[in-house]
Amino acid sequence: MDPIIQTENLTHIYSQGTPFESTAIKEVNFSAYPGEFIGIIGHTGSGKSTFIQHLNGLLKPSSGKVLFNGRDIWENKETTRQVRFKVGVVFQYPEYQLFEETIYKDIAFGPKNMKLSESEIDERVREAVDFVEVPQAWLEKSPFDLSGGQKRRVAIAGVIAMRPEVLILDEPTAGLDPRGRDSIIGNIKNYQKATNSAVLLVTHSMEEIARSVNRLVVFNHGTIAMSGTPSEVFSNVDELEQIGLSVPEVTKVMMRLKELGMDIDSSVYTIQQAKRALIDYVAGRR
Repeated sequence: MDPIIQTENLTHIYSQGTPFESTAIKEVNFSAYPGEFIGIIGHTGSGKSTFIQHLNGLLKPSSGKVLFNGRDIWENKETTRQVRFKVGVVFQYPEYQLFEETIYKDIAFGPKNMKLSESEIDERVREAVDFVEVPQAWLEKSPFDLSGGQKRRVAIAGVIAMRPEVLILDEPTAGLDPRGRDSIIGNIKNYQKATNSAVLLVTHSMEEIARSVNRLVVFNHGTIAMSGTPSEVFSNVDELEQIGLSVPEVTKVMMRLKELGMDIDSSVYTIQQAKRALIDYVAGRR
């Protein structure tokens, strides 16, 4: 299988050629495949936000390439324009980007820019609200009458309505309560499974990302420091702490139990895995 999106030696330098020159990312090589759910983590200033802005052409590389289905996204203006529909980005607190008078018009904004027919736009709007569990009866409401979590669903629906093959979300659950966080992640998973799209999730929550993704990419000082399954990445506790990150709290608990002499699997990173490991331990002691 070929990657849906990849970067080759991607480098971005802000204020290049000035006294304020700063290298945000340097020679990053990355690939994402259809159907993957990838978590991107890193401390503030590690380069992850600059990186994701290159994937749909919001930023142009200082050097290196971004390829979508094997084609350089900066090949020509039309290619760049089309990629911006195929690679959707939901920024942190996307509800602040709502601006239309109705929910319907806000979600339809992207599809309209794609020059689709009215019937196709309508189909996509209704499909998108179903994915994010916003009632279709609300479509003529003002988005500004909704709660914070509901606004966020509408904003995510506006990106989903373009049916992106790569969906990138920057801290999509920031500021939400646990139920709201779980619900939003569930909506994103439903979209990913239904469309076989690649999803890239940027977050600071180790617990959230551990439950959701099948691959983790760790940024540090503008480069990819680690990449692998959650279990592989979270096994590098010392290295993660050195770059200002941590492992999920449940992993710390299990590692401490092992230090105290319990013959237990400490390479877990979700509560469900810890529960199974403890049950297995107790069963083995009988």
